[in-house]
Amino acid sequence: MLKATVYVTIKQSVLDVQGTAVQGALHSMGFDEVGKVRIGKYLEVELNTSDTAVAEERVKAMCEKLLANTVIEDYRYELQPVK
Repeated sequence: MLKATVYVTIKQSVLDVQGTAVQGALHSMGFDEVGKVRIGKYLEVELNTSDTAVAEERVKAMCEKLLANTVIEDYRYELQPVK
């Protein structure tokens, strides 16, 4: 069994309105040292396979079809055995 850790983030070329709002809120709370803030998603998906090639193919398909909007988001993932 493998676990995929998936990170989805807004592409650098896309304005991150939510990140800008969080940055402004942090500044208003006195955290002036905060620079640019980017918001993303973190997912953990357990796969019932121990075949890394199959897992990579399936996770990529999941990201392309559902987990990431590839028009405005980038994604990356890591695979590791379930402990």
